[in-house]
Order: sequence, then structure tokens, then C-alpha cells
Amino acid sequence: MRFKQHIIILLAVIVFASCNMHITIDASKKKENFKREKNKISILLEEKKEKKYKGWWVYGEGQHIFKDEETLNEYDITFINENINEINDLYLAVCEMEYFPMECTMTGKTKTDVLAKKKTLIVSNFEILYIQGCGE
Repeated sequence: MRFKQHIIILLAVIVFASCNMHITIDASKKKENFKREKNKISILLEEKKEKKYKGWWVYGEGQHIFKDEETLNEYDITFINENINEINDLYLAVCEMEYFPMECTMTGKTKTDVLAKKKTLIVSNFEILYIQGCGE
């Protein structure tokens, strides 16, 4: 009897989670530098609905990172509607240097690679709110 209850709870959780998330399991083979093929397994969880995130955008050494103000989660950023070179130029024009936090609101959805423990924020729109300065 207890086993049936656990199965029912598990199925209910899966159905509920699938309403808001898109789950992908990929078991593809990957060639690395013409060597043997390696099996690569990834489990991706992607939100279906876009959400607004408020926090800090930091750019440095070619990597864009967003730190969520509410949860303090850190995400790599992918801009789907923008040219990455223009985004890099915009960040450097506004902040005048790399690794300078810029407070902003990002609209998008998250994608998480469960096995690689990598979180990505897929940004469709953003708004710059405040640039953290040195007191000048």
C-alpha cells in the first residue's frame, strides 16, 4: 500500500513539474579532436514561460553573468534577440570597464543542465536600472 502512495506522489510531481518546465534528455555521441567518440548525456530543464529577473549583470573576458537579486543564483546569459558584439560594446560603453556590476531587469527563461550543474538565463529583453559606481 505504501509503495502505491509513493508512485502516485511521484507521478503527481512529474505531471505538475511538466506544466511549467520542458525536460530534454540527450544521449548523443561527441567526437573530440578526431579521437574516439565519447558518450555525452545531458538532462536539460527549461522553463516554458518567461519571467522578469532583477539583479546584476557582469561582463568580463567574453562571459556574461547574471546574479539574481532574490535568490542569489548565478546564471550564464544568452541574448536571443541581440548581436553579441553589440551587447559587449553596450556593456563597455555604459560601465567603461569589465567586471563592473550593472543593476538591471532581465526578461527571459532559465535553462538548467542538471548533470553539468550549469544554469543559463535566455534573455529576450532587458532594462538597465543603475550602474554601480565608485562614489563619483
